Amino acid sequence: MSSTEQPGPATAAPFEVPPHGRARAVEGEDLRSVSLPGLTLSVRRRPAAREGLHPALYVHGLGGSSLNWSLLMRELADTVDGEALDLPGFGHSPPPDDGDYSLSGHARAVIRHLDASGRGPVHLFGNSLGGAVVTRVAAVRPDLVRTLTLVSPALPELRPQRTAIPIGLLAVPGAVALYHRMTRHWTAERRTREVLTLCYGDPSAVAPEDFRAAVEEYERRLALPYFWDSLARSARGLVNAYTLGGQHALWRQAERVLAPTLLVYGGRDLLVSFRMARRAARTFRDSRLLVLPDAGHVAMMEYPEAVADAFRDLLGDTDTGRG
Repeated sequence: MSSTEQPGPATAAPFEVPPHGRARAVEGEDLRSVSLPGLTLSVRRRPAAREGLHPALYVHGLGGSSLNWSLLMRELADTVDGEALDLPGFGHSPPPDDGDYSLSGHARAVIRHLDASGRGPVHLFGNSLGGAVVTRVAAVRPDLVRTLTLVSPALPELRPQRTAIPIGLLAVPGAVALYHRMTRHWTAERRTREVLTLCYGDPSAVAPEDFRAAVEEYERRLALPYFWDSLARSARGLVNAYTLGGQHALWRQAERVLAPTLLVYGGRDLLVSFRMARRAARTFRDSRLLVLPDAGHVAMMEYPEAVADAFRDLLGDTDTGRG
């Protein structure tokens, strides 16, 4: 295990959050819809800078979308051939036909996409809820994973931070309906500001045009009839996964991950405690740790260059980056 302390300056992301900087970083990307039996996924792709690069797949956090990875995909376009998917019920992906929003359900969606596309093994990235999802994928299907990069992964904590408790409460039956009633007069602007405060180490770094784009996306998501349901049931699925023991326990599955793993934690993360970085570094058998003291829950959006450099270092330390 190696550790890198990255000085600044500059979770499960609960809702859509805008990219850090002056551009939404979607220029040069394309979106397509992938139809699988009982499942339709929206997939965002940034073409690789040259032929022959290994494929990568990016998986977002709770309430986020493939947009959360646009900046990092741009940074790594010269290193991997990247795709980011919208989990069922999020972004532009409709709910799954079977209504399964469990952690295993989301993991199966990722596995089914990789099996159907034939792109595996891939460099697999996950943030927050997506970090828990891809940890399970890497444990049960090691043949699909070249490397694993986890940004503030939502792995079980015995003593979660107080600032993360409201996200866990979304899993309580009736809590979302109560929250909806209590905040029905909130504007999309206020909701977006609340999300930024929760997810970013420095919310003031978000440019005005990025904030406006996030508000528009939030308004679009709020108009979807399944918005609150997919959020609540995915939160419930994550909490339920925390209670599993034996071979299905997430930390036990983390121990079984064979792929070289990059762990990224932010010192200002209000959703996933920074103290979990040490446990994760001990648990994943072949791990490197990147510490970003000024980052919040979405380091790949706040510090895409630093995360990209750490990923390239991971490839340099292993044989997985060779064509």
